Amino acid sequence: MSRVLVLGGSRSGKSAYAEQLLEGWADVTYLATSTVADGDDEWASRVALHRARRPVGWTTLETTMPSELVRGGAVLVDSVTTWVAALMDETGVWDTADPGEGGGGGAHAVDRRRAEAARERLALRCDALVNNWVMTPAHVVAVSDEVGLGVVPETRAGRLFRDTLGTVNQRLAATADEVWFVVAGLPQRLR
Repeated sequence: MSRVLVLGGSRSGKSAYAEQLLEGWADVTYLATSTVADGDDEWASRVALHRARRPVGWTTLETTMPSELVRGGAVLVDSVTTWVAALMDETGVWDTADPGEGGGGGAHAVDRRRAEAARERLALRCDALVNNWVMTPAHVVAVSDEVGLGVVPETRAGRLFRDTLGTVNQRLAATADEVWFVVAGLPQRLR
């Protein structure tokens, strides 16, 4: 089997292209890494469009458990971007991404320790994602946003997300059999 990484910017056509790469596969598990929050109608519309495009026979599994990558058949991960965001939620790293600056007081030291512990939990979860990507016997196609072409985020939390996703993308690409970059709906093979 093989591992294929499809990168691109927002609304670049990367998800549609990833789905095309799995045409002809009878047994496809779609790992949806983002759920719809109550009241988010715009996101619900996006998710509905993705669902409508999928073949009826595909199995959808909403999860952020890296172990779900280790299965047979074919797997579509859409997307690594929302997966990393969910891992940041699950590890509490968002809550500690912007600890107060200055001062050497005890509260600041506690904030720093909490932030370090959250980043360590995040690193372990990202390691698990990459390790399961490497170990899976499935044919996996993963979709992710290329975040290195945009502006530098203004907030520490934004930079942490960009840096974490960029590092995960690099690690997935390093072990992928194929890497594609989609721009304006046009796929370009990088490897």
